[in-house]
Amino acid sequence: MIPKVIEAKYVQGFVIRIRFSDGIEGDVDLGEELQGEVFESLNDLNHFKQFCVHPELHTIIWPNGADFAPEFLYAKIQVLA
Repeated sequence: MIPKVIEAKYVQGFVIRIRFSDGIEGDVDLGEELQGEVFESLNDLNHFKQFCVHPELHTIIWPNGADFAPEFLYAKIQVLA
């Protein structure tokens, strides 16, 4: 089963707190992942903070069309204790 992102909140820097449909919640640092043409503008924190959870794709997306697969985010999550 593919995990679904149901909530995402900005924390600091390039860190987003994400909650998945299976109850797993934690922080994902995307600072090292913002490479390539579609992600380049997200190195500007003002642009980075403009993400939202897409209701059909069940992951975080940005207005420029950038997104990360929910499986990728799930694998990178630092679970909150």
